[in-house]
Amino acid sequence: MPDQPVKSYDKTVAGVVEAAEAFLATLDGTEKSKVALELTAENATARSHLPCGGTCRSCIKLGGYSGGTYFLAFFAFLAFFAFFAFFAFLAFLAFLAFLAFLGTPSTSGAWQLPFGGHHLAVNLSYKSGQVTGASPFFIGVEPTSWTDDSGTAHAPLENMRSALLAMNGSLSGAEQAKAKLEQSFSDVLVGPGEDGRFPEKKSGLAVKDLTAGQEKLVLAAIEPWVAGADDTTAASLMATYERGLGETYIAWSGTTGLTSHADHVRIDGPSVWVEFVCQNGIVIQNQIHHHTVYRDHTRDYGGEFTFS
Repeated sequence: MPDQPVKSYDKTVAGVVEAAEAFLATLDGTEKSKVALELTAENATARSHLPCGGTCRSCIKLGGYSGGTYFLAFFAFLAFFAFFAFFAFLAFLAFLAFLAFLGTPSTSGAWQLPFGGHHLAVNLSYKSGQVTGASPFFIGVEPTSWTDDSGTAHAPLENMRSALLAMNGSLSGAEQAKAKLEQSFSDVLVGPGEDGRFPEKKSGLAVKDLTAGQEKLVLAAIEPWVAGADDTTAASLMATYERGLGETYIAWSGTTGLTSHADHVRIDGPSVWVEFVCQNGIVIQNQIHHHTVYRDHTRDYGGEFTFS
């Protein structure tokens, strides 16, 4: 961790650009060639939650650097996003954090900021000085909760899980039966490498058939995923998703407890797509772990690309 104060920038697109430029200024020519890339669909979709290192992406591996100006600039850059910084820290501990800039950071043109590593993929898109997309956004955690050496308890996805449990818990028996899917899902359906592959037909229970109170719980269940963006963007997205509730469906499979392998919940609207799934543990095999993804049918990667 840096031993000097991290510079604070304005929390605006202009501030993001300023921080990005300061970070890029710490890199040599070879490093810049890895991190400053063209804004293309191929470059955008090469970001992955899998720990494949540089073999599946051109980017800079943040865990390979240890101090000085570069390190301070990196933390200054991440200081924009409280959301970003927390998950960046988790990935950084594993030395599997990767960063790139697609297009030139500016307040006029189009560019994207992909960041992530194992169990993490964050994508923020900018155009003409505005945030145009905050998805795809993937997170996984194993274990789902733990206590650190100081005695502090951590459960980073519990707010997401709890919101979905509240949504499903508000349903009557008949409503739960209508929302249940016949298929079983051991992972998210529209995860990394599955850009644009949303189901052709929406399945489950139509939100328009729910009470006003239940509709609020659906919105509350969407909010934790959208909250990763800046406040203005998050508010705009939530307003869009609220307007689309009449065409939104909720669904589940497995059990409704989100405690067992293949427990799955999704929210599918004209724009929003949220999935949460439980899997058997990989490293800790007697526990489940969580995968979740937030997508937008029209705003993934800022809507810059069309996927079949």
